[in-house]
Amino acid sequence: MTATPSPTPHAHSFNRAAAQYAANRPSYPPTLLDTIEQAAGQPLKGARVADVGAGTGMATTLLRARGANVVAIEPGEGMTAQFRRSLPGAPIVRGDGDALPLATASVDFLTYAQSWHWTNPARSLPEAMRVLRPDGALTLWWNNPALDIPWQARQNRRVEEFIGGDVAEKRGSGRRARTEDVFARAPYIPACTRHVLRWSRTVSLDAHLANISSHSVFLVLGEETTAAFFAEEREHVLKAFPNGQVEESYEVVLIVAAQG
Repeated sequence: MTATPSPTPHAHSFNRAAAQYAANRPSYPPTLLDTIEQAAGQPLKGARVADVGAGTGMATTLLRARGANVVAIEPGEGMTAQFRRSLPGAPIVRGDGDALPLATASVDFLTYAQSWHWTNPARSLPEAMRVLRPDGALTLWWNNPALDIPWQARQNRRVEEFIGGDVAEKRGSGRRARTEDVFARAPYIPACTRHVLRWSRTVSLDAHLANISSHSVFLVLGEETTAAFFAEEREHVLKAFPNGQVEESYEVVLIVAAQG
């Protein structure tokens, strides 16, 4: 999800594929919010939450279901329009993580669901700390394919061969294996905890391929350029899942910086 405007086409590419993104991207497991509450030492129910880089509203939906009072923040016009279709009653504000349109000490939680990497931590970390209340929590997370699953590792290698490099580096998100990488260029690394949560979902082959093609490394290339790749990928995945039902396995990397 985009959390701040970027000069690269990757950050802007989601706006023209917002409906595809909303329909096919994976959500998050219930254990994610449980872990956030445990790490932050406070419940989400009744909390004031700003979901930054909210995109089409996947994280916002879960947070609202948990009882949080959520304001979504999203810079992209296309993603904002899709958010409003998905969550017509939810408040959303156009803005980005490097200059949050929020008052100082006004929120209990700041959530960045797959969006922190679109910010500049030199600006976004001080901004996050400005708007958090003294006992608030900054929470960042990403859904990553579990590459210890053989068929997913093989698919990842095919993708990287096609795009000519590491997926994370190509889309500008960098590596998220270490906390130091997540806060690279920030004025400091906040005290935080790191958690890895395993989960899976089963989707149709069409949804699986649509999910992959909704990533910025493919969106910037366009359908004409990527059509042959996805035709071949369909055949590869069918060998692993002949019935056309694909089990995708993920590891959610979660970082929680709790204040106080």
